[in-house]
Amino acid sequence: MNITLKQLRYFEALAIHGHFGRAASASAISQPALSVQIRELETSLGADLFERSARQVRLTNFGEEFAPRAREILQSVDDLSDLARAAQSSLVGRLRIGVIPTVAPYFLPTVINYLSQPHLALDIHVRETLTSNLLDEIRAGRLDTAIVALPVSEPSLIEVALFDERFVLVRPPEDADKPVPDAEALREMRLLLLEEGHCFRDQALDFCNIRSPLPREGLDGSSLSTLVQMVGAGIGVTLIPEMALPVETRSADVSVAHFAAPQPRRTIGMVWRRTSPLAPQLEKLSKVVREAADAMRDGAG
Repeated sequence: MNITLKQLRYFEALAIHGHFGRAASASAISQPALSVQIRELETSLGADLFERSARQVRLTNFGEEFAPRAREILQSVDDLSDLARAAQSSLVGRLRIGVIPTVAPYFLPTVINYLSQPHLALDIHVRETLTSNLLDEIRAGRLDTAIVALPVSEPSLIEVALFDERFVLVRPPEDADKPVPDAEALREMRLLLLEEGHCFRDQALDFCNIRSPLPREGLDGSSLSTLVQMVGAGIGVTLIPEMALPVETRSADVSVAHFAAPQPRRTIGMVWRRTSPLAPQLEKLSKVVREAADAMRDGAG
């Protein structure tokens, strides 16, 4: 039996994405090449790992049993690589970092600029997705660290706070001179929020003391940009994090207001596996990311 690590990585990509095209793109190879490698792996094993259909690919029963064992092997190999990287005085080489969608477009450019300093010598790979997905990928060893809203309350992960930021109210321009509503008043308004799964949605609901399901007048959007544009169209009001203001309000006819104290806010931080060999280097790296946050905030001020 001749099974290669490359085949196992392609298997994992296909198991995650459930689609040959997306798995091939994530693996930086052509779809035919990925298909050949998967077929050769199945031939070596003497059993099918995937059920193939026109629209999707799913694991067979054997594939379901094979997947966690393949992940253990890949995790062990990655740990060996991380152990070698951890022997360096500073973090070098590949850095797999995840970022939540309500942070990535606004903070990521500054972070990349700071992490691209010559003395860091990092090959940065970014993954933008929801918090739950990022935490799963950190636990599985597919990400080294992630920038998320804290706390995540996961005993297996280390949390390091980077900065706090306020939420601001975005409303139609004709409301600019009206009093800023408090949480109770917001509950009576048409409040636009991100769709289920976004932690920012949960934070906004918590501030308004709204328990799901939302009132019938509540509407969901897939991004902060969508929400702000909906406000500009006169559909309702929304809350967005302060860092998003320069980007999201420059092309929308809206007004912005700050809440009275105590203002709603969130804490943004970095998380990584407590058992990661890279933990000391990631601790140092978090200080660089905090410097990036300070620079962004100073620039905004």
